[in-house]
Amino acid sequence: MGPKPQVGVLALQGDVDEHLAALERAGARGIAVKTRASLDACEALVVPGGESTTVIRLLDRFALADPVRERVRAGMPLWGTCMGMIVVSRAVAGLDQPTLGLLDVTVRRNAFGRQNDSAEVDLPIPVLGEPAFPAIFIRAPWIESAGQGVEVLATYGEHGVMVRQGNVLGTSFHPELTEDPRIHRYFLGMLAP
Repeated sequence: MGPKPQVGVLALQGDVDEHLAALERAGARGIAVKTRASLDACEALVVPGGESTTVIRLLDRFALADPVRERVRAGMPLWGTCMGMIVVSRAVAGLDQPTLGLLDVTVRRNAFGRQNDSAEVDLPIPVLGEPAFPAIFIRAPWIESAGQGVEVLATYGEHGVMVRQGNVLGTSFHPELTEDPRIHRYFLGMLAP
């Protein structure tokens, strides 16, 4: 068995510790990413849930936005969860909000409602097999539209909530808040062998 892959979690704001722990359970070594050096040490990167406008500003302040774009365009796997999916998307419906533009989707912020509208649902995700995934939606976005190269891996109601475009994965919900490691393992499977 080879060394564990080193997977970064953008540690500017949000569910950092939860993703680090979930990555360890899934078989990776998690690294908190706050600097260019820590980004360079990673084979893949997770952008966790949090507040999207804050994280976009912090990415610029810490001079990480362009290096992240460069690494992802060069093939590094990237996964945005909840707010992270907003940050990595092409556009935010109804808002002139900056994004990284790495996932060809338009998302709607807080599409599932306020904090008290949060829910856990059994979400069928065919690429994961059975049983359904215990998806936790907290002020979650949904996907309003997706470009041709985007594969919708799961829907809730009429909207996409898990998508993949090449080396970029997006989920509306929070897999890191569950004990189910399957989506973290799926993401690790996106690393080059």
